[in-house]
Amino acid sequence: MKKLIILATLFFLMTGCGSTDESINFEVATADKTVRLTSQDDSPTCNVHLELSYATEANGEHKAEIINNIIEKRLLNMQDVPMQMAVDSFANMYTASYKYNLLHLYNQDLDNKKKGEWYNYHYIVKTSTEQGYKGATVYHVYLDYYEGGAHGINQHLTINFEQLTGRQLMLADVFVPGYERQLSTILQKALCSYTGASNLKELKDQGYLYSMDMFPSENFVLGEETITFIYNPYEIAPYEKGSVELTLSYSDIDDILNKNL
Repeated sequence: MKKLIILATLFFLMTGCGSTDESINFEVATADKTVRLTSQDDSPTCNVHLELSYATEANGEHKAEIINNIIEKRLLNMQDVPMQMAVDSFANMYTASYKYNLLHLYNQDLDNKKKGEWYNYHYIVKTSTEQGYKGATVYHVYLDYYEGGAHGINQHLTINFEQLTGRQLMLADVFVPGYERQLSTILQKALCSYTGASNLKELKDQGYLYSMDMFPSENFVLGEETITFIYNPYEIAPYEKGSVELTLSYSDIDDILNKNL
C-alpha cells in the first residue's frame, strides 16, 4: 500500500504541478472614462479606455502577483494594486491631470480654431495573449493615444511570461551570452529584406537607422515557430515609416539560442 501511495504521489508531481506546459489564466479589467475640459457642450474631451488582461488567482496567488505587478508597472506605473482598482485609478488620474494641465492653455487658445482640436485627447489600451515558445505566454499591448500636436501615437508592446513561474523573459534569457552583435547583424539583414535595401547606405537613404545602429529590441514576440522584433515609430525610422516588425525563424538563430530555456 505504501508503495502505491508513493508511486501515485510521484505520478502527480511529474504530470501536474511540475509541468512546464501549464498555461496562464487571464481575465480582463476594463475602465472607460470621458471628461470635458470645460462645462461647455462643445468643449474638447479626454477619453481613457482600458482593457487589460490580468492573471487570476487560479494560477496561484504568488504567480498571479508576479505577473500582474509586471503588467501594472509597465502600463499603469503602479504595483501591488488589484487590477480593476488600478485601471480605475489610472483613468481617474489621467483625466484629472488633463483638466489640471490644459485648462489654462485652452482658455488662451479659445480664438485659435486650429489649435482647438489639439485639446481632444484620448488614451486607449487593449491587450491580448497567445501561446509562445517552450512554455511562454506572449502578452500583447496595443496602445493608441493622442496628447496634442500633429498626430497621435500607435504602439505595439509585448511582455513574454514564463508560464511556470510568471517571471518576464528578457533577451538575455532567450539567447546565449554575447548574442548582441550577431543578432544585430541578422536583424539588419532582415531590415534590408523588409525595405528592399541592399546595404546600410540604402537603408539610411530611406530614413532607417539614420542616427542609430541596429539593435535587438526587448520588445519582441517569443512565438511558437518564430521570434518577432517590434520597432515602434521613431525607434529606428521617422514616424511616417510606421512600425517595423522583423520576424526570424528559430533555425536562423539556432547557434545563439539558449537551449536551456
